[in-house]
Amino acid sequence: MHHIDQYEFSGKRALIRVDFNVPLNNQNEITDDTRIRAVLPTLRKILDAGGSVVIMSHLGRPFKKLLPDGTLDVNRFSLQHLVKHLSKCLGCPVAFAEDCIGESAFRQSAGLKAGEVLLLENLRFHREETKGDEAFAQKLARHGDVYVNDAFGTAHRAHASTAVIAARFPTEKLFGYLIEKEIESVAQVVSKGKKPVTAIIGGAKVSSKIIIIRQLLDKIDNLVIGGGMAYTFAKAQGGKVGSSLVEEEFLDTANELLQVAEEKGVCILLPSDSVVADAFSDEANRQTCSTLEIPDGWMGLDIGPEATREYVACIENSRTLLWNGPMGVFEMDAFQSGTKATAYAVAKATEQGAFSLVGGGDSVAAVNKYHLAEQVNHVSTGGGAMLEYLEGKVLPGIAAISGEN
Repeated sequence: MHHIDQYEFSGKRALIRVDFNVPLNNQNEITDDTRIRAVLPTLRKILDAGGSVVIMSHLGRPFKKLLPDGTLDVNRFSLQHLVKHLSKCLGCPVAFAEDCIGESAFRQSAGLKAGEVLLLENLRFHREETKGDEAFAQKLARHGDVYVNDAFGTAHRAHASTAVIAARFPTEKLFGYLIEKEIESVAQVVSKGKKPVTAIIGGAKVSSKIIIIRQLLDKIDNLVIGGGMAYTFAKAQGGKVGSSLVEEEFLDTANELLQVAEEKGVCILLPSDSVVADAFSDEANRQTCSTLEIPDGWMGLDIGPEATREYVACIENSRTLLWNGPMGVFEMDAFQSGTKATAYAVAKATEQGAFSLVGGGDSVAAVNKYHLAEQVNHVSTGGGAMLEYLEGKVLPGIAAISGEN
């Protein structure tokens, strides 16, 4: 396996898989270009080294949102909407191929000169992409002399452009800087982390976080639990949680996780108090009470001030931090204070020398909401992929290049 810094790109066409699945508004304007900016260092490296670049990506799920007549909504899901912004970011013109395969696209990529960039149309306009079709991967491979995967967000999918295509480049394949950083950041948490190592796990459901919590219990010193999942733990311990979100079928699992943590000497922080409301609404009546004594008809929507103080103290005393999932319904102003305090505590700990990895859609949204993305070490671009990687799963897109299995 080559490393991007050692590879000789001069005179070569680099076929690079990126994750340009960016949000677009009704005018087809990009509302958040984080994923585009994240891959610029890799693109610039190839271009500066005398290579040319053929970019492939997906955008949305076109086959899930067909037009009323059953055809693809090509306009809504076209990567053409990204060309102008990408040209501006790279400081050079970006050509566009109206399909990702076919003779016209192959002619365009074959004619590329050093320093030139071609963006292919949405891979998912072909069902073969998500099916991991060999013949489709073979066609895509015609676009490049070397294959670069820098799409961590899809690394956990065995799609044609991520896992299957790599076999078409037996020796000429490598990771871009973004995937390198993602892999290194996870290693920094799970195997190289300075103690104390703290995982902050939030979000609505215990069920979606069981595997990651189990995996982490061997590697962490503190587990901080927030969000809706805290009420499943609270009820499991015999608490009264009113009408808070609870996964009844996971009460035994919650207790089992607490028991395993205790056996392994992991300190578990559950919210001692909660901000509760009589409706799921920003305008609802609110009060603060013990998480174990929430009145009937009230639901916990954020961690309370006492829990926030405990959590902040734990975070600020940590040397390695993983944050996945918010502490409450931070999208509503009335219930954002726990998540906001957590975000600022992670940033402060980082400033004091801790290593911090933030991943998972809502945590990333929180870090961006409070403008703290530059103040943590790494914000993962792939929520699902990062979780699976932390869970110890082999990601097809990574394995296809690194040879892991």
